[in-house]
Amino acid sequence: MTTRRLVLKSSVIAASLLAAGFSVQARAADTIKVGVLHSLSGTMAISETSLKDMALFAIDEINAKGGVLGKKLEPVVVDPASNWPLFAEKARQLLTRDKVAVTFGCWTSVSRKSVLPVYEELNGLLFYPVQYEGEELSPNVFYTGAAPNQQAIPAVEYLMSKEGGAAKRYFLLGTDYVYPRTTNKILRSFLKSKGVKDSDIQEVYTPFGHSDYQTIVGNIKKFAAGGKTAVISTINGDSNVPFYKELGNQGLKATDVPVVAFSVGEEELKGIDTKPLLGHLAAWNYFMSVKNPVNTKWIAAYKAWAAKKGMAGADKLVTNDPMEATYVGINMWAEAVKKAGTTDVAAVSKAMAGISFKAPSGYTLQMDVKNHHLHKPVMIGEVQPNGQFSVVWKTKGPIRAQPWSPYIPGNDKKPDTPVKTKS
Repeated sequence: MTTRRLVLKSSVIAASLLAAGFSVQARAADTIKVGVLHSLSGTMAISETSLKDMALFAIDEINAKGGVLGKKLEPVVVDPASNWPLFAEKARQLLTRDKVAVTFGCWTSVSRKSVLPVYEELNGLLFYPVQYEGEELSPNVFYTGAAPNQQAIPAVEYLMSKEGGAAKRYFLLGTDYVYPRTTNKILRSFLKSKGVKDSDIQEVYTPFGHSDYQTIVGNIKKFAAGGKTAVISTINGDSNVPFYKELGNQGLKATDVPVVAFSVGEEELKGIDTKPLLGHLAAWNYFMSVKNPVNTKWIAAYKAWAAKKGMAGADKLVTNDPMEATYVGINMWAEAVKKAGTTDVAAVSKAMAGISFKAPSGYTLQMDVKNHHLHKPVMIGEVQPNGQFSVVWKTKGPIRAQPWSPYIPGNDKKPDTPVKTKS
């Protein structure tokens, strides 16, 4: 009798545990987890926090329309705190512990390079939303920001043109890491192909978080005495604020020495008095100021969402290029999942080829059928008193990305389809 009661009790407990386990699995199966991997603290928080917000907005928008494959998207937000090794740790956590189906994240190339081996090892999927130096093409990454031929090269061609000021000398100023150094390697080769001498090119790098630009701006003024000069800025993060303030302090106007920035947008200009910076430039694939119905609706919806979430200054929020790239990437991924009928990485990657999306830029953007990059327009904008940019030049339509720059020898032999990074 005692044995029978024990067996019965054990059966009841086992059934209860099974039911509980089934319930947990059922709840887990009701959502699709999505990783959001952006620095919310440290030197890059000034740029990356808004990308986290945009990811959450896009996810909420998709969920309001019924989610994906009948399931709601569940964001898993982590803060790698502008710490490059921590990016890799957080990426592994998202893939192994949180079991995310996809990750949207990173800003700097050093953070992307840090997580890349993790995504390739564990066969995860990363959408990277910021312009970068190229020289990479991974099957585990979709690059929704610009390649060099979709930002850096057209910007310098503009500076060389009569319309852009016909610059003869170039001061390359960047943060000291892979993106600025590789981009400037490409730009130096490009400039030399156009007949610019080495003596008319100067490169200077500063560490992340650098704040004292007095001497550097002084040196720019001295360099500019040798002929018509332009500054090409690949400064990243909160260092942009003291750099632009110092330009104003020393009275370096765009009419004297124009600065074109590749990592400064509306978000970075929020904390700066832009009046001394009028006419300085930025090159992107989107500006908040572009006029079209899609952009107007997008901005209004984002601000309304932020107000509903109780975010401070919701009515004064700005949008920028990496935010648009984040939004486009999330929506394209959702469409690819629907097309594939699964979140399986291989199936989704295949489904991504050729997917298009009507973007806030006013263009219909398409994912290339081979190289995991978007076809994107190029725009150059001038800083305005209100912290916005007035578009002074743009391409007629989206252009195809060249992940491997033709200005680096040997790139013509590299594949146009993604391959695993060699460890």
